[in-house]
Amino acid sequence: MKIHAKLICCFLSLVVLGGCSKKSSSTQEESTGKAPASTNAAPAVTAPAGSVPSGASAGAAAETAAKMAAADWAMKQEEIKSDPNGQWAIQATASSTYNDAQGTDGWSANQATGAPNVDKYGDDGKAWTSKTPDSGIEWLDLKYPKPVHATEVRVRESCGSGAVVKVEVFDEQGQAHAVWQGNDPTKDLNYLMVKFDKTAFKTDRVKITLATNVVSGWNEIDAVQLVGTDQ
Repeated sequence: MKIHAKLICCFLSLVVLGGCSKKSSSTQEESTGKAPASTNAAPAVTAPAGSVPSGASAGAAAETAAKMAAADWAMKQEEIKSDPNGQWAIQATASSTYNDAQGTDGWSANQATGAPNVDKYGDDGKAWTSKTPDSGIEWLDLKYPKPVHATEVRVRESCGSGAVVKVEVFDEQGQAHAVWQGNDPTKDLNYLMVKFDKTAFKTDRVKITLATNVVSGWNEIDAVQLVGTDQ
């Protein structure tokens, strides 16, 4: 799959609500599989008053806390991927795509199908993104292999996280039902977990709406999992 060469520009620690930037060039490069696995950095741990370690001990404690947080994050990601009631999209359309990408081109809607394959927070052609940043309302519409009584939708955001404003599922007649609408708290490479009462109808279609002007830069979605059961 050929994609435009781009430079990642996600300044997580310096810009509040900062998104992802991309710089296109006239050259093409070959996309080669998944990037090395990466985990979110854990926050520093504050020890109780009177027991704050010093020097090397403080550094070791902070390193241990960071490793434990990273391990917990990785295990949660694996648990989601392995959920027997979860399924990944097999088709997708979008309001727009970066560089008008079609088919399986980088940043096309179809890059949001299948299991997650973006392993590092930042601009990546293995995720979907809209044609332009900060333009307002954009959407991603996904189809799944099996209709289910849905209980949850998990949106894996991989760049410019926090711009989702609405999640809808569709019944057998094609009628949309909003299951969540509000302020997206997602940060870094992570999931927006939308849980709701089991739908009376079966659904095999999910629509994600973003307000791309909420978080500056490109807002990218790696994958969307639909969770539900037959009964």
